Amino acid sequence: MEQLLNLYAEMGISEKVYEYGEQAIKKLEDRFAAIDKIAEYNQAKVLAAMQKNKVSAVCFAATTGYGYDDVGRDNLERVYADVFHTEAALVRPQITCGTHALTVALSANLLPGDELLSPVGLPYDTLQEVIGIRQSPCSLAEYGVSYRQVDLLDDGTFDYEGIRAAINKKTKLITIQRSKGYATRPTFSVTQIGELIAFCKSIKPDVLIMVDNCYGEFVETIEPSDVGADMVVGSLIKNPGGGLAPIGGYICGTTACVSRCAFRLSAPGLGQEVGANLGLMPSLYQGFFLAPTVVAGAEKGAIFAANLYEPLGYRCVPNATESRHDIIQAVELGSEEGMIAFCKGIQAAAPVDSFVTPLPWEMPGYNDKVIMAAGAFVQGSSIELSADGPIRPPYAVYFQGGLTWCHAKLGILMSLQKMIDAGLINL
Repeated sequence: MEQLLNLYAEMGISEKVYEYGEQAIKKLEDRFAAIDKIAEYNQAKVLAAMQKNKVSAVCFAATTGYGYDDVGRDNLERVYADVFHTEAALVRPQITCGTHALTVALSANLLPGDELLSPVGLPYDTLQEVIGIRQSPCSLAEYGVSYRQVDLLDDGTFDYEGIRAAINKKTKLITIQRSKGYATRPTFSVTQIGELIAFCKSIKPDVLIMVDNCYGEFVETIEPSDVGADMVVGSLIKNPGGGLAPIGGYICGTTACVSRCAFRLSAPGLGQEVGANLGLMPSLYQGFFLAPTVVAGAEKGAIFAANLYEPLGYRCVPNATESRHDIIQAVELGSEEGMIAFCKGIQAAAPVDSFVTPLPWEMPGYNDKVIMAAGAFVQGSSIELSADGPIRPPYAVYFQGGLTWCHAKLGILMSLQKMIDAGLINL
């Protein structure tokens, strides 16, 4: 204990901050144990899929050029399909990020004259230009795809009557964003998503349902694909990459939907037959294998953050006691100064670029200045310790990640210390 306190003191964390954190942890033992049981189940699920598909050293061989007959790539997609209980999967390093994966899924399955519906309000900032809510070259709107949305009710629940009225003969695809994005609304549980899917399909049985699954993978024992989603989409530098995947995204779903996605990603007539793995297979396989336990550590960090900041008077979403359905913790700090101080703490706790000071900047794809703390081994990896948020009221910072629980804990303690040092909190 004394050695740890001395080391923390050298890093800038006071004994008072450390003890405040320990008091919170004592109250969280049962919740942490429940998270560990979910991780154990999901670990077994991933392991069973790898064993079923006979993963071997041959799967780790690098391919270049066209990537024809890439055994490891094709087998990894079978593993993903089995874990997500879908007919097919597209898992590629050629998918550059989560927004790219969503773009591929939408543009592949929407044609001119079709309509896209969001029954959960405004999508995440970067998707707004993809859709054409904010004007951008090559948006869906430019190609004749219309869009409408139904906002959530004031209590954060679905407006079922509004959704019923919005679904029409042009409605081809419904997009459901599982996580909150840069909003302070609740993240939806898989059960809630399943209820929404069932409702939409009861009105129009042939409508396609896509779920933006970013930040939610492995937080529960089931995924949206288990409750009727035609596609679940995410990024490999978030939960399923386990911190090892250096790039990539996935789309799991029906054979019909995924095949179209593959044609859109590569070219009509080529589809999944091309796309070299460039030597990334060991990282993609091993990252997926580690993902359930990495996600568990990140979820503990999010809960810990809420239990530190909420007693100090800051609104947290989710709050300190409610159930969790993703790894993101929003903390409303009330000022730009608070966001900067918080992010300084996260950056100072990073293994990479800990000496850098994060400041708000004009980030591509966003309408407001954004501050990001991300001293990560993989640039932009938000399964690693990170925090970010748009500089706009209510000045909420979104904390997530930590490849280990110990690192997530350290990051939150450092954020609190920087808030104290800035004179914003008196502990």
